[in-house]
Amino acid sequence: MSTITFKGSPLHLVGALPSAGQKAPDFTLLANDLTPHGLQDFAGKALVIATVPSLDTPVCDTEIRRFNQESAALSEKLRILAVSCDLPFAQARWCGAAGIRAVQSLSDHRDASFGQNYGVLIQELRLLARAIFIIDPQGIVRYVQLVSEMTSEPDYNAALKAAKTVV
Repeated sequence: MSTITFKGSPLHLVGALPSAGQKAPDFTLLANDLTPHGLQDFAGKALVIATVPSLDTPVCDTEIRRFNQESAALSEKLRILAVSCDLPFAQARWCGAAGIRAVQSLSDHRDASFGQNYGVLIQELRLLARAIFIIDPQGIVRYVQLVSEMTSEPDYNAALKAAKTVV
């Protein structure tokens, strides 16, 4: 079991992180309109998947706004997904208020399948740890970044550099 910290206190993650080079695990997430989406719905697309504890918190807000802004410099063949355990309606409200247009928010609140299958479900909180996964169009994980402290931002430059190599 992996651990991360929240303000220095340890938290335990359920599941195992996928490794670069392995087939991306499947998942079921809910869109803002409650339609289910799995990995098959993004077949043939390169993905940047940013998992966050909650969109409506300062670090998560900053992170997803940054990916929304950076999307203009990325290929149109690349999709950016923001995944959290927030309710789909809360995600829609936040994205609308924040002007997020280039990042699709998806919710793992119902069964936490993404969190478990990607090793980022926080056992103590039933939230997702901050991580970035990049998946190529063939469904292979090409990059994994788990942020060890929940209140820290990811390494955007490393993630964006990796994203540019998969399309």
